[in-house]
Amino acid sequence: MPSEAALRRHWPEYGIEAFLLGAFMVSALGFTVLLEHPASPLRAALPEAMLRRVLMGCAMGATAITLVYSPWGQRSGAHFNPAFTLAFFRLGKIEPADALGYVAAQFAGGLLGVLAIAAVLGSLVAAPSVNYAATLPGMSGVAPAFGAEVAISFATMLTVLAVSNHARLARFTPLFVGTLVATWITFEAPLSGMSMNPVRSLGSAAGAGLFSSLWIYFTAPPLGMLLAAEVFVRVRGRSAVHCAKLHHQNSQRCIFRCGYHELAAAQEA
Repeated sequence: MPSEAALRRHWPEYGIEAFLLGAFMVSALGFTVLLEHPASPLRAALPEAMLRRVLMGCAMGATAITLVYSPWGQRSGAHFNPAFTLAFFRLGKIEPADALGYVAAQFAGGLLGVLAIAAVLGSLVAAPSVNYAATLPGMSGVAPAFGAEVAISFATMLTVLAVSNHARLARFTPLFVGTLVATWITFEAPLSGMSMNPVRSLGSAAGAGLFSSLWIYFTAPPLGMLLAAEVFVRVRGRSAVHCAKLHHQNSQRCIFRCGYHELAAAQEA
């Protein structure tokens, strides 16, 4: 489909992707302020960093689940991550014009989300302990951070492909994704800050003015997810990938190269 025709027909899905990523950024910064700002009563009540990461993981996992299951998430497929979109494009499920529209919208939405929460919370998000929820390499350094981002992105994408293309498990894909987000924030964040998403890292970096390590989050998540797509195709075949939506059991339209009806038929068998 030519780019102009795709924009004319599919702009609602592009707008939804922008909104979903903006909402995710608002949630990320808002919960970081709540859990990490020195003036927060919750921060004072929870001195253990590990416990705060558990709560942050639960909060962001729940955010991801809510956004994917929401009517808007059901409509767009709820990627809100250029790495997801790129992997599904590699798998042949997204038209080039739609992939470009999704990625552009995701970048716009992520940056607007940071601006919106910063306008509301002001200096709270800029406090050193919050720092716009920037994703930064941990004490172990750049190489472990890069490797960890590749690993969690690979595991997440492979899980999405395995579950979303399984007749009985497909409806639970958002729960798997949310559980992984919570797990990575709890246990992996000390290594890389837990991004898996170039736009999520860019939004925080733009607010905090920290760009030196941004290349990690622009390269590792797409690499990990593309590797997962390659592994899945080699093991199961390209025909085993039915659609690019993370949740498809709904009445919303689908703009992808969709073969979900085959999976739906298997569910009924």
